[in-house]
Amino acid sequence: MASISSSTTTALDVQSLVSQLMAVERKPIDDLNTKISSYQTKISSFGTLSSLISTLQSSASALSASLGKTTATPSNASALASTSDSTAVPGTYSVNVSQLAQAQNLVAAGQTSASAAIGNGAPTTLTFDFGAISGGTLANGVYSGATFTSNGNGTASIVIDSTNNTLEGIRDAINNAGIGVTATLVNDGSGTPWRLALTATESGAANSLKITTSGGDGALDSLLAYDPAGTQNMNQTQAAQNASLTVNGIAITSTSNTVSGAIQGVTLTLQGTTASPAALTVARDATAIKAAASAFVDAYNALATQMKSRSVYGSDTATAGALAGDGTLRLMQDQLRGLFNTPTTGGVMTSLAEVGIAFQKDGTLKLDSTQFDAALASNFADVKNLFASSSGFATRIADWARTTLQPGGLIDTRTQSLNRYIQQYNDQVDRLEKQMTALEKKYTAEYTNLNLLLSRMNTTSTFLTQQLLTQQSNDK
Repeated sequence: MASISSSTTTALDVQSLVSQLMAVERKPIDDLNTKISSYQTKISSFGTLSSLISTLQSSASALSASLGKTTATPSNASALASTSDSTAVPGTYSVNVSQLAQAQNLVAAGQTSASAAIGNGAPTTLTFDFGAISGGTLANGVYSGATFTSNGNGTASIVIDSTNNTLEGIRDAINNAGIGVTATLVNDGSGTPWRLALTATESGAANSLKITTSGGDGALDSLLAYDPAGTQNMNQTQAAQNASLTVNGIAITSTSNTVSGAIQGVTLTLQGTTASPAALTVARDATAIKAAASAFVDAYNALATQMKSRSVYGSDTATAGALAGDGTLRLMQDQLRGLFNTPTTGGVMTSLAEVGIAFQKDGTLKLDSTQFDAALASNFADVKNLFASSSGFATRIADWARTTLQPGGLIDTRTQSLNRYIQQYNDQVDRLEKQMTALEKKYTAEYTNLNLLLSRMNTTSTFLTQQLLTQQSNDK
């Protein structure tokens, strides 16, 4: 009699099976994400180029500006410091300083304490006026027979009362008022050591002080009233005076030790008097100009190198540049080449090679310092025209960079276009992801149901096998 055997069908691995099916179904999404990543890389590349173009623009503008830079070097640095701008005329000037400008200093009579009340605290107004002291004589800090003429800039007042009628209070009231006077306390070590010292904020002979009091406290009047043409209850320890100097023998006075305008484009800072005239040499700042030219060359080379590496073609995405074949990058490269190949006008020199800036085989620029220095020394006007005129290389490069970077420019337009592509692909990905979610649920349900069917079939098969085996046993 034939024997009967049973077999069991193995259940499906639904999760693994669905995962494999979805990997195939997601291929279009993967392709879209690859495109999105590619466009994002392009945008990032244009961002890098934007930064390099901005640096080139700054260096070009700085090069133009450097051609107007000058230096002003004094032979007596202890007595004189100086700066100059683009309007300064190169040459050597003779400067003799006979007197420095200074501010007036006044000091009050000594007090036993800086914090003790002075007077009865009745409100008293102190009024400060500024002007010039003339005539008379000065002995031991006191004027005799002098006159005071206000400079017409107006007076300033403070009120001293019981809340601040101490040396410390008076000092703080003056300083807090910002009236053009600085107050300090000095301890001279005597029996009445504390003395109030006043200094005019501005130097110059027309900024001497006159202090009047009004109100009920005579003690404050006795301490602080000061009229160079009358009662002087404070002593002058330093007179206000103007600076006196000569430039090429021409007498000049200044209320300040910072003198502008005496020499065109030059600012002098007087630091001491001179026993003999000091020479002031004004010259073009060749060092700054060459440094700016070098920075310009470096900025161009950095940009050109990145443009070249990002536009190179390759056999695959791993070797090709991120912007290989990009029309915007090609246009930018063409524009730059055109700018450098177009001669300037208005001068003898028309190309960068004439000042030692030449293209190398790899497309970068190289600066010949010796040739550049010689051009600056022998023909500065043409060098300046070559770079900084309306058709100059620095001018046109800066203009190109500005228009390329501005809203609506080449990079902005291309970046917006790439972003639109990314948005479109992202929208497609979103739609497909929804489809994938529904499809995954469908596959999962179908294969789960198939597993249930297989399970039932296995159960039925087992039951029938048992029944047949039982029947065979009975037949025996």
